[in-house]
Amino acid sequence: MTPALSVRDLFTIGIGPSSSHTVGPMRAAQNFAAWITEPGRAPVVRLVCTLHGSLALTGLGHGSDGAVLLGLAGETPEAVDPAAAPARIAAIRSEKRLALAGGAPIGFDPARDLVLDPSFLPGHPNGLVFQAELADGARLERTYFSIGGGAIRREGEAPPRVNAVPRHPFGSGAELLATCAAHDLSIADCVRANEAAWREPAETDGFLDQVRAAMMAAIDRGCDAHGELPGGLRVQRRARAMRERLLARGPRTDPSAVFEWVSLWALAVNEENAAGGRVVTAPTNGAAGVIPAVLRYYESFVHGATREGARTLLYAAAAIGFLYKTRASISAAEMGCQGEVGVACSMAAAGLAAALGASNAQVENAAEIGMEHNLGLTCDPIGGLVQIPCIERNTMGAIKAINAAYLALHGDGRHVVSLDAVIETMRQTGEDMKSQYKETSLGGLAVNVVEC
Repeated sequence: MTPALSVRDLFTIGIGPSSSHTVGPMRAAQNFAAWITEPGRAPVVRLVCTLHGSLALTGLGHGSDGAVLLGLAGETPEAVDPAAAPARIAAIRSEKRLALAGGAPIGFDPARDLVLDPSFLPGHPNGLVFQAELADGARLERTYFSIGGGAIRREGEAPPRVNAVPRHPFGSGAELLATCAAHDLSIADCVRANEAAWREPAETDGFLDQVRAAMMAAIDRGCDAHGELPGGLRVQRRARAMRERLLARGPRTDPSAVFEWVSLWALAVNEENAAGGRVVTAPTNGAAGVIPAVLRYYESFVHGATREGARTLLYAAAAIGFLYKTRASISAAEMGCQGEVGVACSMAAAGLAAALGASNAQVENAAEIGMEHNLGLTCDPIGGLVQIPCIERNTMGAIKAINAAYLALHGDGRHVVSLDAVIETMRQTGEDMKSQYKETSLGGLAVNVVEC
């Protein structure tokens, strides 16, 4: 039985630029470091980490190498200081030593001991193999997979036991609608009730309030920052200048003002993500700007918006995210960008529709529209960096989500293509998509645009 998912599995607060290439590898490295330094083990004398597949092909641009170093040093995505991280990584490289699991330093030369192997492991396109030699001659090895959204899976590890039983379980869009109808619940209230399997409802509300605050903070930091993004593409931050121009124009009533502000907010978050700043994985880092921009739209432009409405948006969005994560994948290395920006667009569309008072059928319709028009979206980042086309793509996803929500509200919930059908189509499309278009930088814009 597949373990039930919680909102805490879908929304996590961490650092950029990539949930699968930065957050996941950091968690895997931290887990391995904690394991090989358990009490009673002999000291580690040699440690090697090999990044496979997509992690090797685009890992440098995504910061996978630095994330592994920080994880081996005991850091976690939730607690690491993004401002201090570059200096710590530089120190490990120059000194060729790191404090394993935050303890005694060991010799570790990233140029030698952090290996990039473009071959794909059978378990997943994002593979990491850690090998350690201990002073007593023992050799320990573990293989991990970064499976999307910052989640990791260890090879050979038994699936976690199902120890939480949601009150109203659902495994498909059809089941979600049927369950809500049977218990006279909205989609948001269904998810809120299910979260009681893990914690009290007030605690879950508080967690989503923290998620909202982190999203808004990422927007604000992105709007304040300026300069060049790291990585060598010479991409300049645009959000600050864009905000200044919008403010200088004063109040406007033409429709373009709305989508310009929404685009700004999505842009701001993903510039923060590209710079390695703190963002919310929602459901991935590469798509971290979509839901925050739609949420800020709701709070800024919708008359009568409330804090409870913001929670409703996030609860309903989570319900849709669960379906994509369990029935397909949110990993761009498996699905292309339809699994990241496409899923975020679908989630945001459903969430906004719910916050605007849509029926459950209209919410499901909004989610379907959001994905239907992202099918086939490739992931071909230039230089392996989460910058081009990723930053602007979030603005498109946010605008499309708002459009999808209002299209659904203009209908009565009846539509030809179901959410389940579009999720299955996304899965099939991802499997059929050539590997060079799935976060490898071996095709598309990555090879047709000259890096400068």
